[in-house]
Amino acid sequence: MSPASHPPAVAPRVPEAVHRRRWAILAVLMLSLLIVVLDNSILNVAVKTIAAPEPTGLGATQSELEWAINSYTLVFAGILFTAGLLGDRIGRKKVLLFGILVFAAGSALAAFSSSPGQLIAWRALMGFGAAFVMPATLAVLMNVFERDEQPKAIGIWAGGVGLAIAIGPITGGLLLEHFWWGSIFLVNVPVGLVALVAMVVLVPDSRDPKPGRLDPAGVALSVVGLVLLVYGIIRGGELADFTESTVLAPIAGGLVVLALFVVHEKRSSHPALDISSFRKPAFSAAVAAIALVFFALMGVTFFSAFYLQSVRGYTALQSGLLMLPLAAAQMVFSPRARHVVTRFGAKAVCTAGLLLVAGGLAAFGTFDAGTPVWVLCLVFFVQGTGMAHIMPPVTVAVMQALPREKAGSGSAINNTFRQVGGALGVAVLGSVLSAAYRGDIEGHLGAVPAGARDVAGESIEATLGVAAKLGPAGKPLAAAANDAFLGAMHLTAVTSAGVALIGAVVVALFLPGRAPAPDAPAGREASPEPAGRAG
Repeated sequence: MSPASHPPAVAPRVPEAVHRRRWAILAVLMLSLLIVVLDNSILNVAVKTIAAPEPTGLGATQSELEWAINSYTLVFAGILFTAGLLGDRIGRKKVLLFGILVFAAGSALAAFSSSPGQLIAWRALMGFGAAFVMPATLAVLMNVFERDEQPKAIGIWAGGVGLAIAIGPITGGLLLEHFWWGSIFLVNVPVGLVALVAMVVLVPDSRDPKPGRLDPAGVALSVVGLVLLVYGIIRGGELADFTESTVLAPIAGGLVVLALFVVHEKRSSHPALDISSFRKPAFSAAVAAIALVFFALMGVTFFSAFYLQSVRGYTALQSGLLMLPLAAAQMVFSPRARHVVTRFGAKAVCTAGLLLVAGGLAAFGTFDAGTPVWVLCLVFFVQGTGMAHIMPPVTVAVMQALPREKAGSGSAINNTFRQVGGALGVAVLGSVLSAAYRGDIEGHLGAVPAGARDVAGESIEATLGVAAKLGPAGKPLAAAANDAFLGAMHLTAVTSAGVALIGAVVVALFLPGRAPAPDAPAGREASPEPAGRAG
């Protein structure tokens, strides 16, 4: 065969010793990913327990529960840029070990929180640690697999998210049935220690030989902008009025600061976020798909816990088991999504995935207190199938758009938009739910003492708590609470489905279609197998 048949670009770039243990390294990376994702999926089944009065829970309000989720997410998203750059600069293994240590410490402190405020603070610390873990796992993956195996590895990595989604609610349910609510955080500590030991032994270090400088001004602007924006949205949900000055001022301020962030990044010689990457339509469409699908899904996950436990009366463990179809679909289909993409193209596969997600979300708009369990399971399976055909191809599109040396930055972009989308989803959809619920239930609070009406109208858990104290006289109020929640859930579900449909349109317009057959030399990217490598 002529030398032209093997261009120099296809030469293997991963050392042979690392290549041989690449699958063991991937398993360790997935364990690290597991504790970060598992914590959020555990929290989803525990929100009802944490909302319960002491000593069962912390008596957290709806807005405090949203902040327990969003304090983690906002800190996570705000410093992901810097965490990714630090990994590229000083070594991904080092920041991965540091992140897991901080995450485990934050988990231990969160487990023993004595107030919602403390829980919010320690969740923020956990988000700080997670910001160093998540991008490092994907960056290491990109540096231990050759390009032809990266889609398969990313598919398995995405399937690991499905595994965590499955383990989280079930683990949380089991822990809540036998221990106090804090055990859902304490479980992260032993898992983190196992991951630490395995990483020290197996994971190689890697870095960018020409790293960029840090961008503290950009990081500060992104954090301030996101916090102001999400605070305003949550405040609007609390007041059931988005025209109040205390709502409009932080929202407007957040948008202005985020606009300044974009201007700063464009002008900076060492931006935390390389804005020029977004000039590529495929890159922008992939990032938008990530943000929109998590916007829709995180909001639904937040209210589905209340639907399953408060309206349907399921235990935390039963609620966790009902999420199994969603997780199973992701675990089964995510590693295989690359084959479907090869046959039909990323545009068709991701568009179909987003339409499946939108259909599953819209189905929530038809659920009531007597919807058969098999229907719930089917809808969760459809949602999981859609997710499995969205996340791997869009992650591949983002990561392979950048050089291997910039894997930390690419992973930071991927995860930042996922987390920001999720944070805004919880904030916006949680606020829609809260505002709609409050507007409906207020007319049924006549029998509630005047001093308790504001609290009773804030969430279904608060209303049911007051109804229980009223004894037999509280039964009509409990029935009204269920009806009001279902009405609010239906509105929120339709809104979520609309967001997913917007994502489908964006992907259909801008994501590339089926790749042409490699009938012409295309360098390393078209090579089916790196030269000189077996197995």
